Amino acid sequence: MVGESIDNLKQYIDGRRPVIITDTTVAGLYQKQFPACPIISIGLGEKIKTVETVTTLFSQLVDLEADRSTLIIGVGGGIVCDIAGFVASTYMRGTPFGFVSTTLLSQVDASVGGKNGVNFGGYKNMVGVFNQPEFVICDLMLLRTLPFREIQCGFAEIIKHGAIADFRMLDFIENHRDAALDLDRAIVEHLVYRSIEIKAGVVTRDEREHGERRKLNFGHTFGHAIEKLTGIPHGEAVGIGMVMAAKLSVQKGMLPPLDARRLERIIDSYGLPVRPPVNAPSMLAAMRKDKKREGGRIHFVFLDALGSACVEEISLDELHRLVNAMEMR
Repeated sequence: MVGESIDNLKQYIDGRRPVIITDTTVAGLYQKQFPACPIISIGLGEKIKTVETVTTLFSQLVDLEADRSTLIIGVGGGIVCDIAGFVASTYMRGTPFGFVSTTLLSQVDASVGGKNGVNFGGYKNMVGVFNQPEFVICDLMLLRTLPFREIQCGFAEIIKHGAIADFRMLDFIENHRDAALDLDRAIVEHLVYRSIEIKAGVVTRDEREHGERRKLNFGHTFGHAIEKLTGIPHGEAVGIGMVMAAKLSVQKGMLPPLDARRLERIIDSYGLPVRPPVNAPSMLAAMRKDKKREGGRIHFVFLDALGSACVEEISLDELHRLVNAMEMR
């Protein structure tokens, strides 16, 4: 529900007993607007997106005597939604759940599509499930309390959706940069809605990522490696990853060089980094632990035009050759 208000959350509880999982920052800002119910607060950052956090939440749910009729509501950004969805999907073999998405990145990506999971051994989302929430509320007013860097990270995923599926959306992103970064309501509502429309359409056709859904990983193979190695925010890592994936698309003869440069300019214009802060060997070593790897091969997302992506299974050896030949500056 794009544009729905957190104040109307109680309408979606439908007489059930809710338990809210949120983080300390969101609780501090918005707890007064939560419906009356138990609230479990977790910490902040990727460091708490772990099996240990999940175990602690299970214990708290047991103490609250939560059962299969309990509605678990994740109120927060992508980390909260991922954890809450995973906990709800596994506690007592599954309880209903919904989200109030409080960040731009979560509204256009993490809360959409039914992926719920946690990191393991420092690697992104290595343990998880596919399970859909009952509802996702995207209250655009909540974005006003975000740090500017978080807003920029959300635009990385918005740019990604345009890059893989809608060149006209890229035109819109490029032409309305200032208004978008100022969180002009009409502009942001259009971009959030269109992003969800693109992602939901792909997920509907391929919920468990056997084919088309892999396109949503554009920029993420490099991005997850950079994120693991440096700890920079997800959106920034994906921005760099998209630039690198576009350059590889050029090397493969799929994408015109001008299109790759244009995508890089758009990403840069939103204040996102476009150069990897780590060297190629380190990235390649981290990519060997990527979930998309199958044996010595990996499903890699290329662009064959702006607004059109394709997935090719390539060997890690070929990926090494392409990366080593890439201009990294």
